[in-house]
Amino acid sequence: MKYIYIVILVFLFSNCKNDNRQDSSNKIEEIIKVKPMVEDTVQLIDPDIKSLDKSITIQLKQKQLIEKEDEREDLQKLIIEKRYLIDKKDYTINFKYPLLNESFRPTNINFNDFINHYYVNVTKTESDILENKLLCDSIALSTFREERFIDYKIYNVNDQLVSVLFYKENFYSGAMHPSYSFDCFNFELNKGVFMTYEDFFNQGSEDELLIIINEKIIEKTGKGDTYYDCWELSSDDFFESKNNFVLNDTYVEFYFDDCVMCPSYTGTYSIELSLVDLLSVLKKHDLNFLIF
Repeated sequence: MKYIYIVILVFLFSNCKNDNRQDSSNKIEEIIKVKPMVEDTVQLIDPDIKSLDKSITIQLKQKQLIEKEDEREDLQKLIIEKRYLIDKKDYTINFKYPLLNESFRPTNINFNDFINHYYVNVTKTESDILENKLLCDSIALSTFREERFIDYKIYNVNDQLVSVLFYKENFYSGAMHPSYSFDCFNFELNKGVFMTYEDFFNQGSEDELLIIINEKIIEKTGKGDTYYDCWELSSDDFFESKNNFVLNDTYVEFYFDDCVMCPSYTGTYSIELSLVDLLSVLKKHDLNFLIF
């Protein structure tokens, strides 16, 4: 009889152990099933966070350009600031630009004629906006307001040369952010003529200067900061923008449209090159304002 009780107790004890093992295995299976759901949730959030980060950096990049210092206040006697504003139901045109005081030099009329009659062409801008709206089949898109904005930075070199940077902000229908494009003009005040790449740099030096620019871009991207995801310029892009530069006493600054040198969300729109770095490609004559 005593042995029978012992056998029964052993049997009951073994059943309890098996029940505990089954409960444990069930809990492990539940944990394994739940874990992938947490990972999927994180993956769904990531694209929204990245999109928000890029939106913020785009705004910061544009703000840095707008707030960049120039010599406008120092040149108040030379320049006459003009503004052209059209605010209609479908679009806004807001142009701010400088003219040169012709009482200082009669040759300043050459600059003013070019800006008034060719560069600030409001009639063409209006027709382009209306044409874009006519070509759009979407009723929703055609109700978006178009915005065209031009502002400028101006610099003075040796009291004989003014460098003007025009930056255009274009806000197209359906776009999340405005895009920026640039035009630079260097005007020789004494002769009243516009100067180009060939007036400052050696003939045929574009390839050598492109190497210098790309080395500077690589240096910037290597340091990280705001230049991550930027890339080297192609030969075609540089040749198209080679006249897009402003001058300073110590450096030349080349400007490039959105997404030519850097994506819209990082980097800057320009690259500065010191005159020391450019000695091998600068023209060596007294009429070159960059020779020191």
